[in-house]
Parts: sequence; C-alpha cells; structure tokens
Amino acid sequence: MTHDATGWKANPLRESLAGMVATFALIPEVIAFAFAAGVDPSVGLYASFVISIVIAFTGGRPAMISAAAGSVALVAAGLVHAHGVAYLLAATLLCGAIQVVFGLLKLHVLMRFVSRPVRTGFVNALAILIFSAQLPHMQHVTWHTWALIALGLAIIYLVPRVFTAIPSPLICIVVLTGILVLHPMPVATVADLGHLPDGLPTFTVPHLPFTGETLEIIFPYALAMAMVGLLESLMTARVVDDLTGTSSNKRRESIGLGLANLAAGLFGGIAGCGMIGQTVGNVRYGGRGRLSTLMAGVFLLVLMVALRPLVARVPVAALVAIMIMVSVSTFSWSSLKDLVVHPRLASTVMVITVIVVVLTHDLAAGVAVGVLLSGVFFASNVSAMVRVTSRTDPSDGTIRHVVHGDIFFASAELLEDAILRADMKSAPGHRPVVIDLHDAHLWDITGTSTVENIVTTLRGRGYDVRLEGLDEKDARFLERHTSLTLT
Repeated sequence: MTHDATGWKANPLRESLAGMVATFALIPEVIAFAFAAGVDPSVGLYASFVISIVIAFTGGRPAMISAAAGSVALVAAGLVHAHGVAYLLAATLLCGAIQVVFGLLKLHVLMRFVSRPVRTGFVNALAILIFSAQLPHMQHVTWHTWALIALGLAIIYLVPRVFTAIPSPLICIVVLTGILVLHPMPVATVADLGHLPDGLPTFTVPHLPFTGETLEIIFPYALAMAMVGLLESLMTARVVDDLTGTSSNKRRESIGLGLANLAAGLFGGIAGCGMIGQTVGNVRYGGRGRLSTLMAGVFLLVLMVALRPLVARVPVAALVAIMIMVSVSTFSWSSLKDLVVHPRLASTVMVITVIVVVLTHDLAAGVAVGVLLSGVFFASNVSAMVRVTSRTDPSDGTIRHVVHGDIFFASAELLEDAILRADMKSAPGHRPVVIDLHDAHLWDITGTSTVENIVTTLRGRGYDVRLEGLDEKDARFLERHTSLTLT
C-alpha cells in the first residue's frame, strides 16, 4: 500500500477531529519551547502553522504532526541569546536547505543503523519527558487544578467506552472549559502560558548582511538544528510505521521537513520537527492520512486568530490531562517485561538510551549514545564469530588455516593472533602454508592490512604462503590496497 494513493482518502471527519486533538496538545508545548528558545510564543505558533501546512503536502509520513518544538528549540536558544532573533530566522532557512540536501543525497539510509532497542529507549524516554513536563503545572496549585486534571483523565479514559464519535480529549477540553466559564476558579489558563498571536503570519526576510561572518555564526547552529530535527522526525516516522503497520518514505520526509522549515523561516518562525507525543495522540485517535496533519495546522491558525479569546480561557489542567494520556500511551510498557526476556546487551542499550535522554533532556544525545553502544556490541559479537581451523596434511606437511567469518577492524586482531600463534606451535622448516578464505570475506582496509601482515610475517619465517578461496571482488580489493600479488 502506498501512502501517496491513500494519504488523502482517509475518513474526513475522523481525520479532522484527530488533528484538532493534536492541535490542543500542541499549543502548550510549542509555547513552552518558545520560551526555552528565548523567543516570543507567536514565533513558535506561526512556525507550527506553516510547518503543518507545508509538510501535509510534502512529507513522507502521513498522520505525522510536525511543529516548532523539541530539541530544535533548545539548540537554537544559544544563537538567540548571543545574536538575536534575526540570526535565528537566517539559521532556520539554512537548516531547511541542509535538510533538503540531506534528502536529495539519500542520507536518510543512515537511520538503518538505529536499532530497535534504541528506538524503544527513544520512545520510553520521550514518554517520561512528556510526563515530567506536566509536573510544573501540578505544583503549587490549588485543589481545583487537581480536581480538573482528575476529571479530565476520567473523561479521556471512560467516555470512549460509551461514545467514540468525537475524540475524548476534545470532549475533555470543551467540558473543562465550560466548567471554568460557568464557575470561575483559581486555576491557570492558556492565557497564562504567554502572549497568543493576534494576526496572520507575514512574509519576512532576515535583515542581515550576507557575509562570510554571518555564515560562520549561523552555520554551526543550522547544522545542529537540521540534524536534530531530522533525527527526531525520522525516529517519529519509524514509530508511526510500527504503530500503523505501514511504511513511509523517509527520503521524502527529509525533503519535506526541509521545505517546511524554509517556509517557516520566511514567515518569521523557528525551525521544527516531528513531535512524537502529538503524533502518537493523533494516531491513537484515528489520524491516518495527510488531512489530519493539515487540520492540525489549519485549526491552530483558527484557534490563534478567530477563537483566540476562547482558547485563552482553556484551563491548563485540560491540556495536562491530555499530555498525561499521551505519555502513558507513548511508553512501551511491554519493554519492561522484555528487559528480562531480550538479550542482556539489547536491554542495556535501551535502558542507557532512556537514562541519557532523561538526564540531558536531549533526544539526539540519547540516540547517539544508543547507536554507539549498539555498534560496540555489534562489533564485539561479530568479531567473536571469526574462527580459524588449522590442520597439517601428514602426506606433505602442508599447514592449512581455514578462516570462517568476516575480516574487518573488529576481528582482524583475532585472525592475526590465531594464525601466527598456531605457527609458533608448529615445527620449524620451509613448509607450505595455505590460508583458505573460501568461507571468509574482507570488509575494510584493516582486514586487508592484516592479511598482508600475516603473509609477510610467515614468509619472513621461511614459509611458502599461498592464499586460496578469495572471490573476484575480494581479490581485487586485496591487490588494490596491499602489495600482495595473487596468481
């Protein structure tokens, strides 16, 4: 099934309502990250509207919600504090351009190196961060806030048992806002989170000198924003793939995100990326196609402009209840049971990924550590798979070393030790030695150098060394990168 064929054909009502739920879950997080980046909330909200509209058409993962939030804002904070918003807009444009180039060069394939334990750790850590982000809204408050949160959670979880036509989080927002309008009480509202926009976004070009100095300032930030945004978006797309049992076009998603960020920068917004919490909420409540992504952006604009007075009165408790639901549904509870079932190394990678993300609040750092650990464990396991079987032909005294496995940087030393150590145990003399590579494969320069060193060392000890079994590709690789000549 291709998404291009089905992306716009899903149930319109279901898609629209799911997108509306995602919008309400979007607002507090976008505002919070706008403050973290040191910009006005309108910069984040405008960008979220533009990104949602553009990526609904250009993205490669239908039903995914992308907006101006996440680690991208944290990366941008240093640039804003040091140089101001104008440099942020320029960095956003460059960030989008980098992401487009990333997609055009098909570098999205690097995501294949992110293992399932790392993805599970990413999801679990994000669920924890989403929940912990709600804690400030539940501290130093009156009992009214706690009561509204409890009522909101009851509506979210109990209403679907008897009524499913309208997503229960949307009902939660309407009911709790109605209660607050009819019976005012001392609780925080959306208006207390920051200034909401009161107009449409306008076309903006950063007023900066186009010089090498400007590029030198913005490029490191733009590159970091681009990589973090791509990482979070492609990881989120993979999570949605798993949730829906479908596949997505990661290359198109990379290009689409870049185009969306270019558009965001041109309308005075900050760069964004895929938002896993809101995306999971969208999928959980029926979002499957591009219409839900489009509606998240359109409804955000409607809320910001046409319904601004009503949105300002929505209690934060309603949004907290929704985000608690999202965090609970995002966490992979089965992974707790898998900790004692899965291989110890896989469980270690998952747990360390969670710990790093939670401690640093940096999703990219957690994934990077997880990928690094996966690579180390992989290299360790593969290196142990290299075996050397040595035997001596009694008829002519030929020593045959049969190599099994892959010869590369992690296994080369083991191969060298096995053959040269076996030679030290054999009787001296000018006897033929055969290194049989029928069941082996050369992967890198370290492997070829090791084979060359083994042959050179044995010949220096007086042996007549011959290599056998190399296929045509490995033979050419060995001759190209060593001084050995195969006859």
